[in-house]
Amino acid sequence: MDKAATLTWLRRISGDIASVTIKRLEDTLPWYADMPPARRSAVGLVAQAGITSFIQWYEDPTSTPWIAADIFAAAPRELLRSVSLQQTLQLIRVTVEVTEERVAGRGNDLREAILLYSRDVAFAAADVYARAAEARGLWDARLEALVVDSILTGEADEELPSRIAALGWHGHGEVAVLVGTTPPQFDVDLVRRTARKLAVDVLIGVQGSRLVLVLGRARAEGQESEEDELGFQEIASRLEPSFGPGYVVLGPAVAALVDASQSARAALAGFAVARAWRGAPRPVEADDLLPERALAGDPLAKQTLIERIFRPLQAHSTDLVTTLWSYLDNGRSLEATARELFVHPNTVRYRLKRVSEVIGWDATGPREALILQTALILGSIGAAEQVRRRLPQRRPQR
Repeated sequence: MDKAATLTWLRRISGDIASVTIKRLEDTLPWYADMPPARRSAVGLVAQAGITSFIQWYEDPTSTPWIAADIFAAAPRELLRSVSLQQTLQLIRVTVEVTEERVAGRGNDLREAILLYSRDVAFAAADVYARAAEARGLWDARLEALVVDSILTGEADEELPSRIAALGWHGHGEVAVLVGTTPPQFDVDLVRRTARKLAVDVLIGVQGSRLVLVLGRARAEGQESEEDELGFQEIASRLEPSFGPGYVVLGPAVAALVDASQSARAALAGFAVARAWRGAPRPVEADDLLPERALAGDPLAKQTLIERIFRPLQAHSTDLVTTLWSYLDNGRSLEATARELFVHPNTVRYRLKRVSEVIGWDATGPREALILQTALILGSIGAAEQVRRRLPQRRPQR
């Protein structure tokens, strides 16, 4: 049979081939049968376009470059997002099988043409999905940078939750922000692999020489309770090698991702003053840098020191505040403190133990003593300001 007669015959049976192909898809591919009617119709259009395109290609084999555009132009854009590359290849295989069955006995030339065309279509489909994935990756990177920037600036809007969901965030519960320097050769894929192994969701922001990671715990498969989850300090220690030289600061945990700007604000403030603590570990928690942050004028650090240390002690007992003041002013000497307060040294020990129980900081350590003394100073200044505001203003005499 000559080529012209073969083309005429193919055009005549193309409708039958498409109908048989749709029936075969329903019988052999469960994902196709589970699709909504609109999407099944779109897949059918793709199959019909593939058969029509083969006939055109068989007539003019030099038309290979536009195969992909010709076939996938019949499908809506949503189809690329709902049908995977694997499913597309299954669709091509079924279509080729049906076509081969219908042209059996029409000569080896036609069968070889079908095989060659199916190969080209498979590569074209892979190219379409590869370009879509690349575009998606670029879009995700821009969206991720936008979300991280919103978290750092605290300019969250109503669209932030939807943007976070679009990035595939699976974290639940508490979130913390980790800030450090960007390494010369930053491997973003390594960070994501490490995070996955730790059952952690991560948003990555590279801002010049500064690297910001927003961390959220995502319960791992087989993990039954939150007790099995790693703490943020341990997570930060595992991710620390991904940062460049210098300090790495972990912000405090907050309730949810939409509140992450609070953790980011503390981490950035700590990162700015971390060099002032010569013995700072890596990573270091932002709350361990409260004195340095307060001296640098960070209002959040001042408020944290007053609310976590000064006010609880003052509300519990004035004796604890007086004893702590005296102990710190006397160079952390039990005997000197006891003499000043006219009590036994064991009484001083007991009160210092109560201080530790009330606020969680131990005054006998040099670093924690600095934190407590800074809190006492800030609290006293604040108390004096409150007294001054409450005093009645004296009117000038006429």
